[in-house]
Amino acid sequence: MQVKFEHQGRYPFLFSLLPPPLQNELTFLKQFFSPYTHKVYMVGGSVRDMLRIMLHQEQVDVVDLDLEVYGIDEERFGVLMQKLGAKGVGKSYFVYKYKEHIDISLPRIESKVGVGHKAFVVQLARDEKEASRRRDFRMNALMLSIFDATLLDFWDGIEDIVKKRIAIIDEEKFKEDSLRVLRGMQFSARFGYKIEPRSCEVMRSIELSDLSKERIFWEFEKMFLAKNLHFGLYALATLHIDRKIFDVVFTRELFVKIAKELIDAQKNFQKELYKFYFLYIVAKNLHKNFLYFLDRLQTPNEYYKIFRKQKSLPKRRSDRFLAAMAMRMPLRQYLGNYKEDVTIRAKRFGFWNQKFAPISAKELMALGYSGKELGLELRRRTLQIIRKRFKK
Repeated sequence: MQVKFEHQGRYPFLFSLLPPPLQNELTFLKQFFSPYTHKVYMVGGSVRDMLRIMLHQEQVDVVDLDLEVYGIDEERFGVLMQKLGAKGVGKSYFVYKYKEHIDISLPRIESKVGVGHKAFVVQLARDEKEASRRRDFRMNALMLSIFDATLLDFWDGIEDIVKKRIAIIDEEKFKEDSLRVLRGMQFSARFGYKIEPRSCEVMRSIELSDLSKERIFWEFEKMFLAKNLHFGLYALATLHIDRKIFDVVFTRELFVKIAKELIDAQKNFQKELYKFYFLYIVAKNLHKNFLYFLDRLQTPNEYYKIFRKQKSLPKRRSDRFLAAMAMRMPLRQYLGNYKEDVTIRAKRFGFWNQKFAPISAKELMALGYSGKELGLELRRRTLQIIRKRFKK
């Protein structure tokens, strides 16, 4: 369906893009709010993603909704949320959680008064445009009435989605939360959108030192899981996140090399390891220890568990190298397996799904080996077998 969206028009068919359970919830909430107000809007990512589906036929599952309620004061809103059974998840921000996938809030204005992501003064917004100004990017400021399907676009967010670009709404407001720089990076990687030049300049000027490691990692992991990793890499370098977080600088030549490898390799990533490949390929090309990046991001232990077993994939990898790696793990778990020759040889040699263990510890124990000597002898004999059996 080809649709020309206006800055303010009615588009009831958009609700058909929601899964049936969410459509049913919206029908109920419309009935619930109807006696009190007819100004309740879907806002943020769900509206953006509906437009992505319609304009580009992108495969997007809309699973969460954010609703903003106008025309009700704070006291009445609290009473209604209690009646609805919604739980306050940010009462100072007028935010409530209804069931699992719907956030309901009053429109608000946030003003920075100190350092950190909690140092904001919050007050109610007077109208839709004023409330939408606090959002980070224009594509995230769209609003859709749950009553009459009126789509409001105060900042050309529709045009940004059409042109697949990311652009800031209000430069001064944007600067109040430095996490938004990292959000720009992960949005670029997830959607394959480019950050427009002036927004890049603003984002480059923002320091990231006030962010906690936990908040930084959350945004990076969204990028690691994205389908356009080379876009994420470009944003990482263009926004100077590389030097601010990792104290490294991606030259143009290095960017092109890594981006090409990501593009070529991505189709071969193992699903269960997908989020680890980006750091593996970046670290390999920078000739840096994997743990350097994990420490900088203070990643969860699962990252350390995976990366401690890894070695950088050599440009010329012998059968012996792969067999030695298979002593550590089945090569299905080796992050160098995005190269097709690694997968082909691992399956041929039989250590794709299981470790390479040509001799068992029980055999050596029967010969009297134990303790440290057992481990050393097991390794010595295995390496001896590798040298005899596999090519250099």
